[in-house]
Amino acid sequence: MKGTNLGEFEELVLLITGVLYPEAYGAAIIAEIEAQTSRKPSVGALHSALNRLDEKGFIKSKTGESTESRRGRKKVYYFLTESGEQALVNARQLRNNLFNLIPNISDK
Repeated sequence: MKGTNLGEFEELVLLITGVLYPEAYGAAIIAEIEAQTSRKPSVGALHSALNRLDEKGFIKSKTGESTESRRGRKKVYYFLTESGEQALVNARQLRNNLFNLIPNISDK
C-alpha cells in the first residue's frame, strides 16, 4: 500500500464515492463532483485519482453487467474500504483540530 495521505481531489473523490454508494461509477462521480463543487473534472483526472486511491487501499472496485445503453460496456463500481473510511475520519479530525487553533475564527 502506498502512503496514506490524501490530496484535496483524492479526498473529494473518496467522499463522493461514499455518498454515491452503491452507485459510485465514473460518470456518476463526475456528475456529483460538479453538482457539489461546480468543478468538472476530466475523466482522466478522475481515473488517475481512483487508481491512486485503489493503490492506497482506500477503495475497491467491482465490474457490473454490460448494458445495451452502454453498447455492451460494463460499468465499474467503486466503494470505500475500511481503510478509506478511516482515512476520511482522520482527514476530518486533522482539519477540525487545525481549524479550531485559528484565533478568533472558531468562535464565529
